Amino acid sequence: MSTKRKKIVWFVVWALAVPVFVWSQLNFYKSAYAAENISEIEDEVEETKDELKKAEKGYVKSVQELTQINSAVYSTQSEINKTQSTLNEVKQTITRKELEIVNLEDQIRLKEEMLKNFLREIYYIKSQSTVSVVLSESNFTDMFSSVDHLLTLEEKMMNILKELARTKTQIEQDKAELADIKEQHEDVLEKKIDEKQDLLVDKAEAASVVAEKEATIEELRDKLAELESDLNVLTGKSFNAKDIKEAVEYASDKTGVPKGVLYGFLKMETNLGANTGQCTYKEVEKVAVARYKKYGSKYKASIALLYKRQELFYDLVDDLGYSKNKKVSCSPSGYVGQGGAMGVPQFMSDTWQGYKSSIAANTGHKTPDPWDLTDGVMAMALKLKKAGATSDSASAIKKASINYLGTFYANYYNGIVYWSKNYKRLFD
Repeated sequence: MSTKRKKIVWFVVWALAVPVFVWSQLNFYKSAYAAENISEIEDEVEETKDELKKAEKGYVKSVQELTQINSAVYSTQSEINKTQSTLNEVKQTITRKELEIVNLEDQIRLKEEMLKNFLREIYYIKSQSTVSVVLSESNFTDMFSSVDHLLTLEEKMMNILKELARTKTQIEQDKAELADIKEQHEDVLEKKIDEKQDLLVDKAEAASVVAEKEATIEELRDKLAELESDLNVLTGKSFNAKDIKEAVEYASDKTGVPKGVLYGFLKMETNLGANTGQCTYKEVEKVAVARYKKYGSKYKASIALLYKRQELFYDLVDDLGYSKNKKVSCSPSGYVGQGGAMGVPQFMSDTWQGYKSSIAANTGHKTPDPWDLTDGVMAMALKLKKAGATSDSASAIKKASINYLGTFYANYYNGIVYWSKNYKRLFD
């Protein structure tokens, strides 16, 4: 082989070897970088889990403290009510005693007036001289008999006056004692009211702490879900179902909710994902608000909830890259209510908000999508698991159906029970 040809061969070999070498080096560094990233994320996942456990323990403790304060508030309010009731009774008794005193004073004045008249009569009789009686030929016996009679009446009247005076004195003593009791109860009531106010301040502070810890837990859960999602992507663990069967099997394995139960709920909710809504949120808003206004001010809270859900919905579709006209369930025709349920699981946007971190942690999807089979069925499974539907017993399904629908509806429940036992017929 000539020198020239050798140079050409070596050049070709070198030209081919360099890209292979570079590619292998890039893959090496890429793998090393990925491994390093995985290790860092795994460490951060463990740290976040520890923080979450601590936060959850702190939350439980704070809730217990809040419960104790609520119990103390209730107990104090009961004591306030009891003291107030006793105080009212004492006040009524004092008022009654005061009326009795007034009545006795009237009687005493009346008796005193009668006594004065008796005394005048006695004086008049006694003032008549014996000569006058003789000259008038009156009977001495009759005269003295009249005097004795009046004296007897005077004595009786004096006794009555003394008895009335004693009664009045006793009632006044009772009134004075009741006044002391009233004052004591008023002092107790004032202290209990102050105690309640202090407890209410403590309650507000404790409720604020609970709310802060709830927010911290939610942040940590979102962070954990995001980290686990990133980890799933790096390790190739994110899951995307090709059809409803794969989505159900995956969600059932992850949550422990029986496949039959999931099929039953999916059949009754969206006919296995075929019917996920026919209305825009603007249409939902128009119908729901008109109905709510028709039934008066008691539906103001429902209208506020509608707009809250609408805002969350628009944020979600924006994150997912969907139009604001993405279809949702229409407002129901059979009763006053609002539509807006999304995708396969028919979750309202605020309910979806509460589950999205758990969905992401299980599917590996950073931004879960209610119209996605994997995310939607996982969301349903997580909600059913929380409702206790980890068996296909009638009682478990009934409890879960009430939790999922918000009320008991026989046709809905019976349909779930039927399809949970006969789901294989769905694919015959």
